[in-house]
Amino acid sequence: MLLVHAHPDDETIGTGATMAKYAAEGAHVTLVTCTLGEEGEILVPDLVHLAADKNDALGEHRIGELDDAMKALGVSDHRFLGGPGRWRDSGMMGEPANDRADCFWQADLDVAVGELVKVMREVRPQVVITYNEIGGYGHPDHIQAHRVAISAYEAAADPARYPDAGEPWVPAKLYYMALPLSFLKQGWEALKAMGEEAPFGVTSPEELPFGDPDEIVTTRIDARDFLDRKTDAMRAHRTQIQVDGPFFALSNDIGQRAFGLEHYRMVRGTPPPAGAIEEDVFAGM
Repeated sequence: MLLVHAHPDDETIGTGATMAKYAAEGAHVTLVTCTLGEEGEILVPDLVHLAADKNDALGEHRIGELDDAMKALGVSDHRFLGGPGRWRDSGMMGEPANDRADCFWQADLDVAVGELVKVMREVRPQVVITYNEIGGYGHPDHIQAHRVAISAYEAAADPARYPDAGEPWVPAKLYYMALPLSFLKQGWEALKAMGEEAPFGVTSPEELPFGDPDEIVTTRIDARDFLDRKTDAMRAHRTQIQVDGPFFALSNDIGQRAFGLEHYRMVRGTPPPAGAIEEDVFAGM
């Protein structure tokens, strides 16, 4: 299994339980992270000096956080696309950081795709997982990671492309991470019941810039047995995630559903019959 993510912590939030489950079951899990996350907001007061507008040392620090998170998930093969720091975090859409020549949003796609093709042909994954067309919620690095992953998925099988990047390889399946709207509504209603304000300043889940219609979600991975590993990995990303907010205070049932069940949309491969949900990304292999 190969997962392509934009920044350290993205892998844990969106796919951490899946990674822990399959690693524990003996699958070779490879994580490719495209940037160091240099533009991230820092939630630890003692570390604010690492910020991009101060010492600009957050990226180096987050390498260590990612190492610790992968230990928690049981994943030993994790790499940065092109090597650590090859492309910089682009920041949120519309920020000046988007215009830096060295940011991932400005990356030469041919070069970035070639770097990922090398990894694909080396580890020869059966399954590739990345973001959907809008990068989940519109972050430029997520969108770019999607573009690179899709192009590399196709190029890895073509011997005429990147002939010096190893022997061609055809992954069997490609998935986008998904968040079913029904699932999103459950969390929304639970937060409302706790008296919390609506997140993002909207009045209903349908107004959020993310969420997938349930009918396009093909796959649900039940990894609730690995929820503790995912939570430990989230704590490892301590500059970015606070595992003590209202969402984490939800009842055990909803909390486990939110963090131990992860959803995907298959976009290459043979999908399950209409109306059915696949429960194993390696099904049919």
